[in-house]
Amino acid sequence: MNIGRTGHILLADIGGTNARFALSQAGQIGPIDYVKVANFPTVREAIADVLARRSGGEPPGRAVLAVAGPVTNNRCVMTNSPWVIDGNELQPALGFDSVHVLNDFEVVAWSLPALQPADLIPLGGQDGLPGEPLLVVGPGTGFGVSCLVERHGARLAVVTEAGHATLPAENEREERVIATLRRRLGHVSIERGALSGSGLQNLYQALAEVDDAKVPQRDAAAITKAALDGDCAVSRATLEMFCAILGSVAGNLAVTFGARGGVYIAGGIVPRFPEFLAASAFRARFEAKGRFQDYLRSIPTRLVMKPDASFVGLKMFADHNLA
Repeated sequence: MNIGRTGHILLADIGGTNARFALSQAGQIGPIDYVKVANFPTVREAIADVLARRSGGEPPGRAVLAVAGPVTNNRCVMTNSPWVIDGNELQPALGFDSVHVLNDFEVVAWSLPALQPADLIPLGGQDGLPGEPLLVVGPGTGFGVSCLVERHGARLAVVTEAGHATLPAENEREERVIATLRRRLGHVSIERGALSGSGLQNLYQALAEVDDAKVPQRDAAAITKAALDGDCAVSRATLEMFCAILGSVAGNLAVTFGARGGVYIAGGIVPRFPEFLAASAFRARFEAKGRFQDYLRSIPTRLVMKPDASFVGLKMFADHNLA
């Protein structure tokens, strides 16, 4: 296919349950098409179906696909679905000139320079330094971390497995909670110990044990609701500790990456309680790095509220790398 005949680019955000597709042309992202993964045996069939309905007789020459899983050699074996996303196979099978498969958090990092003030809630700090690394962290099903680095006009999104690093404690109470988690889990990672849906549940159960409190079983959504409604002291303490730990971890990663351009909070959990996060110890813990407090104080932290930031990132990647 000759890309000169069509400027269409297929953009996709593929999860374990749902996949979303859109066509980009002339700098504009078209309507998003929602597809149930279970309705198609393979991603190839899903893409073919979307293109048959949406391309208007002009199939796109290129594709950029975000996937919820690790990507190796342009290929991802999905964890929670039978789909295998292999760009090198999809390219000839569907007649694309190129197919790029990216980790979903890598794509969020690509979106950061294009996000507008209306897409963000400020959480302290200054304006950030132009051209310096931009970091995004995201508690959700797991804990995603990616950093966008720009040097000499070239951009690279660094994909990490930082969620599996060891969860740090900042005070005696957190040490007791982590000790409780260690007896149950062995290694207590950032993701499993606190900063994910399952981590929030583990934190809740450990706090109940430390405080010798009797609490009902709750999932992450129920813990969050009980905390915000004031119905459960342990739930509220859990959400407070979650926000404090998020601040500490985000600050650790900011100094690790030198993310003086800004730190962004994304993922599916935190946008549900922006006011609670803003009033919590998040920012104080972010800055609490001893002699480096002034370094952290200048770095802005922002909460990403844009639901389709992934499509902004896909388009940014396409514009920067596929032109």
